[in-house]
Amino acid sequence: MAVPGSRALSFLHGRWARHPRWSLALKGAVAAALAWFVALLAPAPFSEYPYYAPLGAVVAVTSSAVRSVRESVQAVGALLLGAVIARGVDAAVGSSVLSVAIVVAVALLCAGSRLFGEMGTWVVTSALFVLVLGGAHPLEFTGVFAGMIVVGAAIGVAINLLLPPLPLTPSEIALDRVRDVLVDQLEVLAQRLEHDGPLLAEEWQRRRHDLTPTTDRTRDAMSGTREALRVNRKARRYGERTTAQARRAQELGSAADVVDDVVRLLTEWERADQERVALGPLLRPELVTALRAYAEALRSDRGQGPADEAVARCRESVDALTGAVRAVRRSSGQDLFVAGAIVVILRRACSALTAAREPE
Repeated sequence: MAVPGSRALSFLHGRWARHPRWSLALKGAVAAALAWFVALLAPAPFSEYPYYAPLGAVVAVTSSAVRSVRESVQAVGALLLGAVIARGVDAAVGSSVLSVAIVVAVALLCAGSRLFGEMGTWVVTSALFVLVLGGAHPLEFTGVFAGMIVVGAAIGVAINLLLPPLPLTPSEIALDRVRDVLVDQLEVLAQRLEHDGPLLAEEWQRRRHDLTPTTDRTRDAMSGTREALRVNRKARRYGERTTAQARRAQELGSAADVVDDVVRLLTEWERADQERVALGPLLRPELVTALRAYAEALRSDRGQGPADEAVARCRESVDALTGAVRAVRRSSGQDLFVAGAIVVILRRACSALTAAREPE
């Protein structure tokens, strides 16, 4: 019998894992507070501007361990360039409306450089800070500003290396979402073919477009996880889980291509306005069975059912569809190129499922 306290801890751990933004907020708060404390202990004039150190810490701690180092370097470079632009313009034309305009224009041009990546906006921020706030002691302010940012960034990087993010649970949730969308697409497609006959092209084109944002979010989540594994002391501990997740992502990526290809062919060649459809009433029932079997095989991942049996049924249904296409081709004399293409796509889909679930 589970202890109530252990259930509560398990629940809280699950919620924490599902929302990596919570751990990010905690790490950011710790890094900013520590940077502020260190800045206050620094000698003058650095201790007079402690609020810039937390800014550098937040820049560094809001990404993966590898990215935090890279982005910290990019941010410091952007900040220094902004300061140089501001000092140069101020020396040339003085502080005025014109100098603000020139600083912003030059900084925006420099911010687009690939050297700074996503940190390019700091060129403009730094330039305006130094131009507007550093008028009385420009060189001192520029040095303090850059120094405090560097100190804060170093603290943020150190915390990220000690407590590196590894967002495995959000990635799994994203993969579950893709699987559910794909299964829904297949089941609705099978139902429409079974009861309504040829498809309405407009509806299925819309469904194809609806799938794109889900697959894009999943690719982003998996890309973030792969990046988080680099220079991550947790990587070895979660090695099996990350490997399984990568294989599952590959499997679902292939499945998304399969669903898209099948829907595209059917909306082009199995439409009510076509004089000669791709399948017709003789082949449509076999395709319906194959689509449902494929949906069941996708649903069986991650312990959702007996995976081996589901994949075997999928192969059997595709074999039955293959035999039906051959029989109709012999009896009708038609080429049935589109039906043959769908068979090839589904065969590859079954092979991909088999390969993805074989033990290494």
